[in-house]
Amino acid sequence: MPSKPPTPLDQSTAQLQALGAQLRARRKALRVSSTVAAEAAGMSRVTLHRIEKGEPSVAGGAWANVMAALGMTLLARNTEDADAAGGRASSADLAEWIPVRVRLADYPQLKALAWQVHGIDTLTPIEALSIYERNARHMDTATMSPAEQALLQALRTALGDGAAVVTTPDV
Repeated sequence: MPSKPPTPLDQSTAQLQALGAQLRARRKALRVSSTVAAEAAGMSRVTLHRIEKGEPSVAGGAWANVMAALGMTLLARNTEDADAAGGRASSADLAEWIPVRVRLADYPQLKALAWQVHGIDTLTPIEALSIYERNARHMDTATMSPAEQALLQALRTALGDGAAVVTTPDV
Protein backbone atom coordinates (compact mmCIF):
# COMPACT_ATOMS: atom_id res chain seq x y z
CA MET A 1 0.00 0.00 0.00
CA PRO A 2 1.51 3.37 -1.00
CA SER A 3 2.09 5.89 1.74
CA LYS A 4 -0.21 8.88 1.94
CA PRO A 5 1.18 12.34 1.21
CA PRO A 6 1.66 14.49 4.32
CA THR A 7 -1.38 16.45 5.35
CA PRO A 8 -1.22 20.16 6.20
CA LEU A 9 -1.63 19.17 9.86
CA ASP A 10 1.44 16.91 9.65
CA GLN A 11 3.42 19.71 8.03
CA SER A 12 2.31 22.21 10.68
CA THR A 13 3.32 19.86 13.48
CA ALA A 14 6.71 19.33 11.87
CA GLN A 15 7.19 23.09 11.53
CA LEU A 16 6.28 23.66 15.19
CA GLN A 17 8.72 20.94 16.24
CA ALA A 18 11.46 22.59 14.17
CA LEU A 19 10.66 26.01 15.67
CA GLY A 20 10.65 24.50 19.17
CA ALA A 21 14.07 22.99 18.50
CA GLN A 22 15.34 26.39 17.33
CA LEU A 23 14.02 28.04 20.48
CA ARG A 24 15.70 25.43 22.66
CA ALA A 25 18.98 25.77 20.76
CA ARG A 26 18.84 29.55 21.13
CA ARG A 27 18.17 29.29 24.87
CA LYS A 28 21.07 26.86 25.27
CA ALA A 29 23.38 29.06 23.18
CA LEU A 30 22.56 31.99 25.46
CA ARG A 31 23.22 29.75 28.47
CA VAL A 32 19.82 30.62 29.90
CA SER A 33 18.13 28.03 32.11
CA SER A 34 14.62 26.90 31.28
CA THR A 35 13.37 28.40 34.55
CA VAL A 36 14.81 31.85 33.77
CA ALA A 37 13.59 31.76 30.16
CA ALA A 38 10.10 30.72 31.28
CA GLU A 39 9.98 33.52 33.85
CA ALA A 40 11.13 36.06 31.27
CA ALA A 41 8.37 34.86 28.93
CA GLY A 42 5.75 34.94 31.68
CA MET A 43 4.95 31.23 31.77
CA SER A 44 5.70 28.06 33.66
CA ARG A 45 8.74 25.92 32.96
CA VAL A 46 6.40 23.12 31.89
CA THR A 47 4.79 25.32 29.23
CA LEU A 48 8.23 26.29 27.95
CA HIS A 49 9.15 22.60 27.77
CA ARG A 50 5.98 21.90 25.76
CA ILE A 51 6.88 24.71 23.35
CA GLU A 52 10.42 23.41 22.92
CA LYS A 53 8.96 19.99 22.07
CA GLY A 54 6.74 21.64 19.45
CA GLU A 55 3.38 20.79 20.95
CA PRO A 56 0.65 22.47 18.88
CA SER A 57 -1.74 22.74 21.83
CA VAL A 58 0.20 25.68 23.32
CA ALA A 59 -1.32 29.08 22.55
CA GLY A 60 0.33 31.14 19.84
CA GLY A 61 0.84 34.04 22.23
CA ALA A 62 2.98 31.82 24.46
CA TRP A 63 5.17 30.94 21.46
CA ALA A 64 5.54 34.66 20.69
CA ASN A 65 6.44 35.44 24.31
CA VAL A 66 9.24 32.85 24.30
CA MET A 67 10.59 34.19 21.02
CA ALA A 68 10.58 37.74 22.38
CA ALA A 69 12.26 36.66 25.63
CA LEU A 70 15.02 34.97 23.62
CA GLY A 71 15.46 37.94 21.31
CA MET A 72 14.06 36.21 18.25
CA THR A 73 11.57 37.34 15.64
CA LEU A 74 9.53 35.32 13.22
CA LEU A 75 10.26 36.32 9.65
CA ALA A 76 7.62 35.49 7.08
CA ARG A 77 9.25 35.21 3.70
CA ASN A 78 8.07 33.69 0.51
CA THR A 79 10.23 31.17 -1.33
CA GLU A 80 11.61 33.77 -3.76
CA ASP A 81 12.85 35.98 -0.90
CA ALA A 82 14.46 33.03 0.86
CA ASP A 83 16.19 31.94 -2.34
CA ALA A 84 17.43 35.47 -3.04
CA ALA A 85 18.88 35.75 0.47
CA GLY A 86 20.43 32.29 0.26
CA GLY A 87 17.99 31.02 2.89
CA ARG A 88 19.54 33.28 5.54
CA ALA A 89 18.34 36.35 7.36
CA SER A 90 19.56 39.61 5.88
CA SER A 91 21.74 42.05 7.81
CA ALA A 92 18.66 44.28 8.21
CA ASP A 93 16.90 41.39 10.00
CA LEU A 94 19.88 40.91 12.31
CA ALA A 95 19.89 44.63 13.15
CA GLU A 96 16.46 44.21 14.75
CA TRP A 97 17.62 41.38 17.01
CA ILE A 98 18.17 42.06 20.71
CA PRO A 99 19.83 39.50 23.00
CA VAL A 100 18.27 38.49 26.31
CA ARG A 101 21.52 39.43 28.05
CA VAL A 102 24.09 41.80 26.52
CA ARG A 103 27.64 40.54 27.10
CA LEU A 104 29.98 43.43 27.83
CA ALA A 105 32.92 41.54 26.29
CA ASP A 106 31.13 41.51 22.91
CA TYR A 107 30.63 45.30 22.76
CA PRO A 108 33.83 47.32 23.47
CA GLN A 109 32.16 50.75 23.55
CA LEU A 110 29.51 49.55 25.99
CA LYS A 111 32.21 47.97 28.15
CA ALA A 112 34.15 51.25 28.21
CA LEU A 113 31.00 53.23 29.05
CA ALA A 114 30.09 50.77 31.83
CA TRP A 115 33.38 51.25 33.70
CA GLN A 116 31.52 51.79 36.97
CA VAL A 117 29.80 48.39 36.78
CA HIS A 118 31.91 45.86 38.70
CA GLY A 119 31.54 42.09 38.93
CA ILE A 120 28.97 41.86 36.13
CA ASP A 121 29.65 40.35 32.71
CA THR A 122 26.19 40.84 31.21
CA LEU A 123 23.46 43.48 31.27
CA THR A 124 19.78 43.40 30.45
CA PRO A 125 18.87 45.24 27.23
CA ILE A 126 17.29 48.03 29.31
CA GLU A 127 20.45 48.44 31.41
CA ALA A 128 22.60 48.49 28.25
CA LEU A 129 20.44 51.17 26.63
CA SER A 130 20.50 53.21 29.83
CA ILE A 131 24.32 53.15 29.91
CA TYR A 132 24.55 54.08 26.22
CA GLU A 133 22.14 57.01 26.70
CA ARG A 134 23.65 58.33 29.95
CA ASN A 135 27.15 58.30 28.48
CA ALA A 136 26.40 59.18 24.85
CA ARG A 137 28.75 62.16 24.98
CA HIS A 138 31.66 59.77 25.68
CA MET A 139 30.90 57.36 22.82
CA ASP A 140 33.37 57.04 19.98
CA THR A 141 30.98 56.09 17.19
CA ALA A 142 33.77 56.11 14.61
CA THR A 143 35.36 53.05 16.20
CA MET A 144 32.09 51.26 16.94
CA SER A 145 31.78 47.90 15.17
CA PRO A 146 28.80 47.30 12.86
CA ALA A 147 27.48 44.71 15.35
CA GLU A 148 27.57 47.24 18.19
CA GLN A 149 25.95 49.90 16.01
CA ALA A 150 23.21 47.40 15.14
CA LEU A 151 22.72 46.55 18.83
CA LEU A 152 22.44 50.21 19.81
CA GLN A 153 20.00 50.95 17.00
CA ALA A 154 17.87 47.92 17.90
CA LEU A 155 17.85 48.94 21.57
CA ARG A 156 16.82 52.50 20.67
CA THR A 157 14.10 51.27 18.33
CA ALA A 158 12.66 48.64 20.66
CA LEU A 159 13.14 50.23 24.07
CA GLY A 160 13.83 53.91 23.52
CA ASP A 161 12.10 56.63 21.62
CA GLY A 162 13.35 55.25 18.30
CA ALA A 163 15.69 58.15 17.60
CA ALA A 164 18.80 57.13 15.75
CA VAL A 165 21.97 57.75 17.71
CA VAL A 166 24.25 55.74 15.47
CA THR A 167 23.75 55.27 11.77
CA THR A 168 25.39 52.63 9.67
CA PRO A 169 27.18 54.05 6.65
CA ASP A 170 25.78 53.09 3.27
CA VAL A 171 28.23 50.90 1.43
